[in-house]
Amino acid sequence: ITLSLSLSLYSECPLVDVASASNFSCFQLQHFHLDLRLNFAVKEMSGWLVLDLIPIQMGNHILVLDSHPSLLIHSIDCKVPRSGQEEPVSLTYRIDPFTDYGSSLNISLPAAAVKPGRLIEITIRYTTTDGPAIWWLDSELTCGQSRPLVFTQGHSVCNRSFFPCFDTPAVKSTYTATVRVPDGVTVLMSASRSAYSKQDRVFQFSMEFPVPSYLVALVAGELQHVDVGPRSRVWAEPCLLSCAVKKLGGSVEHWLGVAEDLFGPYLWGRCDIVFLPPSFPIVAMENPCLTFIIASILESSEFLLIDVIHEIAHGWFGNTVTNATWEEMWLSEGLATYAQRRITTEAYGEAFTCLETVVRLDALHRQLRLLGDNNPVSKLQVKFEPGVNPSSLMNLFTYEKGFCFVSYLSKLCGDIHRFDHFLRDYISKFKFKSVVAQDLIDYFLGYFPELQGAAVAQREGLEFERWLSGCGPPLYEPDLSGGDPLIQPVQDLCDLWRNIECPDLQTVTSFDLSVWSTFQIVLFLDRMLDHSPLPHGVMANLSSCYSTLFDGLNAEVQIRWLQMVVRNTFYPDLPRVQAFLHKHVRARQHALTYRY
Repeated sequence: ITLSLSLSLYSECPLVDVASASNFSCFQLQHFHLDLRLNFAVKEMSGWLVLDLIPIQMGNHILVLDSHPSLLIHSIDCKVPRSGQEEPVSLTYRIDPFTDYGSSLNISLPAAAVKPGRLIEITIRYTTTDGPAIWWLDSELTCGQSRPLVFTQGHSVCNRSFFPCFDTPAVKSTYTATVRVPDGVTVLMSASRSAYSKQDRVFQFSMEFPVPSYLVALVAGELQHVDVGPRSRVWAEPCLLSCAVKKLGGSVEHWLGVAEDLFGPYLWGRCDIVFLPPSFPIVAMENPCLTFIIASILESSEFLLIDVIHEIAHGWFGNTVTNATWEEMWLSEGLATYAQRRITTEAYGEAFTCLETVVRLDALHRQLRLLGDNNPVSKLQVKFEPGVNPSSLMNLFTYEKGFCFVSYLSKLCGDIHRFDHFLRDYISKFKFKSVVAQDLIDYFLGYFPELQGAAVAQREGLEFERWLSGCGPPLYEPDLSGGDPLIQPVQDLCDLWRNIECPDLQTVTSFDLSVWSTFQIVLFLDRMLDHSPLPHGVMANLSSCYSTLFDGLNAEVQIRWLQMVVRNTFYPDLPRVQAFLHKHVRARQHALTYRY
């Protein structure tokens, strides 16, 4: 009954997304089609977009879409299928400023065509230029340095510079695409089906499940693949492919199977992964059917494992059930982080998962010490003013405070496996829909009526409303003592170095970091960083013991050691900082310099 009332009120009060200029609540978007030609020479995409729309209200003769100043609109027309109107009608339009991340495209619709419940087709012919969603890389900026590459990145509000759209997670639809490319270029999209005509050099894509605009993604370049499971393949530039396949092996299918046992069937069909050059602006992106991952993560098997499993978890939480506004991004990231840790617990044990969680929660509290407990960005429900870019509010609180709230809900129900069943049924109930926090809470209390009867939502100090709208640290953190066999040696070594400037060498060597996991070494360095600056003698002894070992480890370890070098002004190791920056930053810096 509570759920029904909530949904009734929701329908009477249309959702507002302050990050979108569009009037998305006035239309139902059934489907859209993209037809694009990629021109690497001038770094443009040109073609058209067809929107299948059904007006919801009488008397609304304006369609407002999210767009961007980098989109050049050439023409817009309208057709009414099966109405006897064969010829499209040309439409007038106006582009107005909206924010620094977009503009509004205001299209005047013919009054005779707009009737509630009747389908209209809007065709927009346009050309992309240098918008924030589209990253053109010259060949020297790719991993193989032999051919240029282009990729898109839509999260959170960038895809309005890829194509005009209702750029809000509240709107989902199916889509198809036709992409025309030069010879030798392979195109991939976040789509469930694809086909290629070699003669015409045309790729066809179809996404048969509804997705929000930010999950439409494209990459094109010299890409090859190897199947790594019955429903997954790895894509990369040829020079990276064997390494990527070796690192992932058959793990993807194993992780999918564990996730399905926990949360129900994987609904997207394909679960492919494409590795992108260092200029990819984030670590990974959960584009449905085709996860985008930065190639540099291949250096660290443990971080690769966590990032791929996290993106797999988004196949349920974020992609299948999506946050309806960016103010509640935790509904995607917090639930996906919880699901990721349930998967790693089943696949690799409690100790591994607790260690990874401690690393992340330490980082959360570190950020809180910098920002202060009253900083509004630490809220789960972040209310932002018009003009604020939602991407600027994506932070550790979205992930880790969201994870802690979901963990608290799991603790309330008293049985983690019972909570797994709740999440499975939550996905089934809301699949391919966009939700707000109240939908999750109402469904939770309806699913566990004994908890509703016990008024757990109003429990003093742990009120659900305080969880969502309160600043500061999580009100509850899960028991992580299961990680003590891996975590306690790290803390013991930290205590040894912090309390004695020149600890006994025999005692130090009893801690063999060469057999520690990446997460153990990262936790050690993070906690030593927390106590920096250190006495010069301590830094000299740390360098003598570990710097050669760290030189041979992955970037996640090296960057933390080099932060210690900088923070402690330890001059003897500054050449290591210079070498690291030369190796890891130059390619990305060149890409960004070229782009802007």
